[in-house]
Amino acid sequence: MDRRAFLRGVGGVALALPVLEAMGAEVADRIPRRFCAIYTANGMSLPKTEHGIDEWSWFPAHGSGADFQFGKSTEPFHPFRKQVSFMGGLEHANGPKADPHICSDMWLTGAPLHNPKPGTFNAVGLDQVIAQNTKQYCRQPSLVLSIDAGTGFLSRTGTISYNVDGRPVPAENNPRRIFDRVFRGDNPNEASARENLQRRIKLVDAVSASAKSLDASLGKTDRERMDQYLSTLNEMESRLVASERWIDIPLKKQDYSHLNLEATNAGDPAEYYRNMFDLIALAFDADITRSIAFMLNREDGMGISDTFPLKLGLSKTHHNLSHATDKEGQLDFAKYDLFLAKQVAHFLDRLNQYKDKNGPILDNTIVLFGSGASTTHNSHNLPTLLAGGANMGLKHGMYWRQDNARMSNMYLSILRSMGIEQESFSDSTSTLTSPVFTKS
Repeated sequence: MDRRAFLRGVGGVALALPVLEAMGAEVADRIPRRFCAIYTANGMSLPKTEHGIDEWSWFPAHGSGADFQFGKSTEPFHPFRKQVSFMGGLEHANGPKADPHICSDMWLTGAPLHNPKPGTFNAVGLDQVIAQNTKQYCRQPSLVLSIDAGTGFLSRTGTISYNVDGRPVPAENNPRRIFDRVFRGDNPNEASARENLQRRIKLVDAVSASAKSLDASLGKTDRERMDQYLSTLNEMESRLVASERWIDIPLKKQDYSHLNLEATNAGDPAEYYRNMFDLIALAFDADITRSIAFMLNREDGMGISDTFPLKLGLSKTHHNLSHATDKEGQLDFAKYDLFLAKQVAHFLDRLNQYKDKNGPILDNTIVLFGSGASTTHNSHNLPTLLAGGANMGLKHGMYWRQDNARMSNMYLSILRSMGIEQESFSDSTSTLTSPVFTKS
């Protein structure tokens, strides 16, 4: 059977088949290809030269290509030197035209948010394009996480994920709720679970139909609110349908003893982030989803994470540190970058510990870590680190830079590396010309 086989139905409807043994061992035994986007707001520390602390620059201040040297704020990535690369000079062409505070909204989309199409605001995000192409192989199309949950509001978003209609996908932030939803930790017996799922699916369908009927009689502001509501309902429905399909298939046996499901964003920042990253690693290991987006911080001082630097003994809140021009402030900003690098490095270590048939999960996962501004709302030279993906053709261990390179071109390269043969992404002009990517 051809691996691209479809079921054809009435009216030309086509349904892609999941991987079947009839497609041959080469297809049935195919190793999962995964993607994880990790976002931090407010940019990274790139200290002024006159302060004499260039060793605290997030981008390598010494060396280039394969000869770069890690700065002090990125030293936690040193053990992964052959599995990570710094990508310099990247930007969204639409970024300089837009409100600098909406950089998180467009980070994964590259959409022209300064001049959106009538009736829309954003475009589909990279994580959701990947989800659409991998959802038939796993329990949930995607996992969207954020420090504050929900969607926030335009220009002060609480999520970095946007669906095929350009609507924000609600994020989750509570470790216990994530665990229960993803790993079914409190699942009752299968019969009652199936009955409960069916009831919830029907309820979502019924409410959605009523909401659409109401929409015709609403004003512009209320219609916008209803659009957001319907978008959330659609996301809920897709999760429910996916859950029903997989309810009879047992989860992979895993050890959850290292998790602290009582960790919250109001407690110790390191404990919270590490538990969230541990949940992501476990979700990849169990092949529950192959597309995950995690927003570590929100823009413009929004949300609880803005106070995390104070909890760590630093001098100011995260947003205020990003605007610091004095030596002490820029140094503290860099020390917060160091804190975040430690959390992401912990995640990379987890992905190296878990194994696929052909090696560490990290080699089958492309991890994107970065921000929608370089520093102080600058929309050029976006801090970007790529990790993993060795089995998808990524070659690491370098600091690559090309001024004014399109972020969307890199996103197209990521799609091609994952075997998603899409002609373009957002405003891409081609794949990225970089030795990091060996597939075009």
